Amino acid sequence: MKVSFLFPVLLCFPFLVGSQEPTQKDSVTRLDEVVLTDSVRIKNAIGIVPSRVIGPEVFQNYSPIDAVSAINQIPGVYILSGALNTNRITIRGVGARTPFGTDKLRLYYNDIPVTNGTGFSTIEAFDLENLAAIEVIKGPKGVAFGTNLGGAIILDSRERKEESTEFRNNFTVGSYALLKNNLSFLHKEGKLSLGFHYGHMETDGYRENNRFERDGFLLNTSVKISRKNTISLLVNHIDYTAQIPSSLSQTAFDEDPTQAAFTWAASQGFETNNYTLLGLSLNHKFSDKLENNTSVFYTYLDHFEPRPFNILDEFTNGYGFRTRFSGSFDLGGQNAQYTFGGELYKDEYHWGTFENLYQENNGNGSLQGDRLSDNREFRRQFNGFGALTIPLGNRFIAQAGLNINKTNYDFRDLFNSGAQNRSAERDFKVIVMPSLNLDYAFASGQKLYANISRGFSNPSLEETLTPDGVINPDIAQETGTNYEAGAFVAFANKKLTIDAALYRMDIKNLLVAQRVGDDQFVGRNAGQTKHQGLDMEVNYDWDISEKLRISPFINYTFSDHSFVDFVDGDDDFSGNPLTGVPKHRINSGLRLQWGPGFYWNTTHQFVDEISLRDENTVYSDSFNVFNSRLGYRTTLLQKLTLGLDFGMNNIANTKYAQSVLINAGSFGGNEPRYFYPGNDRNVYGSIRVSYFL
Repeated sequence: MKVSFLFPVLLCFPFLVGSQEPTQKDSVTRLDEVVLTDSVRIKNAIGIVPSRVIGPEVFQNYSPIDAVSAINQIPGVYILSGALNTNRITIRGVGARTPFGTDKLRLYYNDIPVTNGTGFSTIEAFDLENLAAIEVIKGPKGVAFGTNLGGAIILDSRERKEESTEFRNNFTVGSYALLKNNLSFLHKEGKLSLGFHYGHMETDGYRENNRFERDGFLLNTSVKISRKNTISLLVNHIDYTAQIPSSLSQTAFDEDPTQAAFTWAASQGFETNNYTLLGLSLNHKFSDKLENNTSVFYTYLDHFEPRPFNILDEFTNGYGFRTRFSGSFDLGGQNAQYTFGGELYKDEYHWGTFENLYQENNGNGSLQGDRLSDNREFRRQFNGFGALTIPLGNRFIAQAGLNINKTNYDFRDLFNSGAQNRSAERDFKVIVMPSLNLDYAFASGQKLYANISRGFSNPSLEETLTPDGVINPDIAQETGTNYEAGAFVAFANKKLTIDAALYRMDIKNLLVAQRVGDDQFVGRNAGQTKHQGLDMEVNYDWDISEKLRISPFINYTFSDHSFVDFVDGDDDFSGNPLTGVPKHRINSGLRLQWGPGFYWNTTHQFVDEISLRDENTVYSDSFNVFNSRLGYRTTLLQKLTLGLDFGMNNIANTKYAQSVLINAGSFGGNEPRYFYPGNDRNVYGSIRVSYFL
């Protein structure tokens, strides 16, 4: 721990000293995608709601397949990644106890909600190379993007800002037989903007039974059909097959982290996903002071997953609309702004399970047997929202917001009949969540901000069921109150910036997953938790000469999260640290650019130990991981550019767990399987060709 803190401090010390003699330069230096500082980017968060936007300057630190590390650079946000297809996003500790996948937050793609009817989001369905930016709203303060306790993540697709045409192809190879190709066509002319991306990726993975193969395309186009109206079409399709090595026990992890869990290897467990998103949007400007953006959308997911204990076959049809009005008006000589609207999401979830007869299949993996269940669930969720931003003076701004949520689950058991039939409906009450933001800006450019807001989380489908598969009428939504205060300061002509936020969130009716079988969980409400901590970012841009720029950064997360009231049977865990959350995390790095074409970025990540059981008797080991990437861009002809990149991940070949499973059970006398090993030292290289018309 001492070494991990010392490294970034020593790394940045000479540059902080050098800040006393700044040189005024252009804040943006780029050639093609060589970017150290992002251009000014419009945030999706409404009004003065604090959010963090990352784009090419962060993406460039990591491999083209590593969206996880890019997002992990944001303080307060941590993705535990068991594999390319197994990610769990936590924001300020919310979602850390979810066994698999991401819930308790809202995910949007180009302002279209893509979180399903029970609150689960799959960020692996989107290609990092197709994104222009990722915006994160931490906590329930973003009323226009749901008020889930974890917050919201908004993905923006890449498009051309100026009139031109670009053909681009980026080809990447690397360790574990990695092969990735991304082909893009971007065009903007007059009233038309068009972007088309096609990507293919395959890799054998670091572990046994770990192969991943994905194909996908993205079409994003808009046409200004009149002075006041612009229509947009979004089509995103991903089709991937991923083998599943699953988690390992401590003994297996120590002996050979490349091995797959025994039963998953024997059954050759895998999943296939066919995912499509269609969105049609209309932007209408009523006047200079009022406009509306309305989207209708459809999502489809076909999922097939042979597991050792059964085979899951499911598909989901989702559809809905989202509308948002934005405007302004004069209030006592000040410009007040307002936003209001709503979104409705409905989906039909069809799922069934079958026997897996892999033990009778002569070593050939999974074999489908008799049907075990056949279910259908209709899920409906409505969010209504509004926000009013009022200047209280020249530098003081207040914003009040409100979100209203109504959720309904209708579960149909199509397999059992009579007394064995488990069909049921769960209609949650309307829940109202207010929010208040305050922002004070000083003349020097520094500012103070504060927030108080209410939020909620719906239980997942599994959490609404009892161990017998019947809807539990007593399960309740999690609710919580978030308190936050922060400051943004800049020094040396804004070369040195510090952004820090203190927060506390009190959550009631905590949803916990209770394990009742091999990878089978049910939920229940189990008391209260207290989430408090510090998120801090320090960035510095140092122009050493006309050609050389160095930009160090340190992002720090302090998480003091604990159970306030948590009694599980005869066990009282009240006062214990919250399971699944590292207390300290550091992401630091050094970005160097020489001239318009050469860059070299090195990053460091420290993750503290994580409590793996509610009684705090088992912990994962803390770890440090170093990555580096360098590249060069040059113009070969007037309209043709060439880019070369080389990167190395886990330079020190650290053995670590990139994800963990909380409260893992022990079945059949076997050790609990807590750990998903991270990759060992690996390399990659890319060649990019761009042609402009």
